[in-house]
Amino acid sequence: MSAVELPGIEHDAVTRWLAERGVPAPVEFSLVSGGRSNLTYRVTGADGVVRALRRPPTGGVLSTAHDMSREWRFISALHGTGVPVPAPLAYCEDTEVTGAAFYVMDFVDGTVLADRSSVAPMALPARNRAGMATVECMAALHNLDPDAVGLGDAARRDGYLQRQLRRWQKQVHASGAPDLSLLDQVHDALVANAPEQTTGIVHGDFRPGNLSYGLDGEVLAVLDWELATLGEPLADLGWLIATWEEPGDDLPAVTPSPTAEDGFPTREDLIARYAELTRRDLSDLPFYVAFQRWRSCCITAGVRARYQAGHMGDDGYDATSRADTEQRQAHLAWQAVEDLGLV
Repeated sequence: MSAVELPGIEHDAVTRWLAERGVPAPVEFSLVSGGRSNLTYRVTGADGVVRALRRPPTGGVLSTAHDMSREWRFISALHGTGVPVPAPLAYCEDTEVTGAAFYVMDFVDGTVLADRSSVAPMALPARNRAGMATVECMAALHNLDPDAVGLGDAARRDGYLQRQLRRWQKQVHASGAPDLSLLDQVHDALVANAPEQTTGIVHGDFRPGNLSYGLDGEVLAVLDWELATLGEPLADLGWLIATWEEPGDDLPAVTPSPTAEDGFPTREDLIARYAELTRRDLSDLPFYVAFQRWRSCCITAGVRARYQAGHMGDDGYDATSRADTEQRQAHLAWQAVEDLGLV
């Protein structure tokens, strides 16, 4: 795809902006596949150094779902802590440059474990290490004091679950996605049974598909901070467990995962390691797994609606094939709240 055709990038304007910040022209841009919300581009300067640029979709932006300043703030605050993130380079709030705010960071050249085929280069011991390193990295994030890293005022500290339920309910309805009656019923059951909550730094989409790994299984960087906030850390763990496939599972994971391949630790292994490192009470974890099945449906329905409207570029996403999967996940979310006795 030529520079002129690349959606979301005003080639000359962004090149000039980058040059003012030390990235020499000419600059080559390409769209990185795999992103389903904000857009990620590979940026290669004349010096041969590769960087990454993040910006919102080219249309269909909903409320605060694509807040670049949020991503920028979190990776800037976490850089240099025990949580590995790409080194931040620069943030642009001037929407005249390329139609939206964006930021640029280091491009971490590792392996993103987005699906089963992605683990092929990893030996079995490295896969086990990748699984354990994932939950250890999550625990390191949740053990951070938001005030100590400058994120104490990044969001409200109370009512995280209520805010999440309200936000995703509102956004999935605003997206134009069809067939929402079952999601509405699950929403009502979760609202009526929300547990007591604590406060920490929450990534919002913490899973192998949003982490970059070395071939030894170590985590090189945590990516995609668009949903980051302050809230209940068990929501992150619930999401990781809901995405973590095991061989022989009857229930599909909420998003494609490589973890049913040989070598990966089990969900119980992850939970035990997280409990050991954080000393948190995990009695409400099943509720957060149910919540995350519901939230997954809201996210994917909204993403599908944006792709069908032509706002997300062409990175191979098959929007039509997602419809049946979303309906199945909605039924599984309902089953999860039934199993918890919430309805």
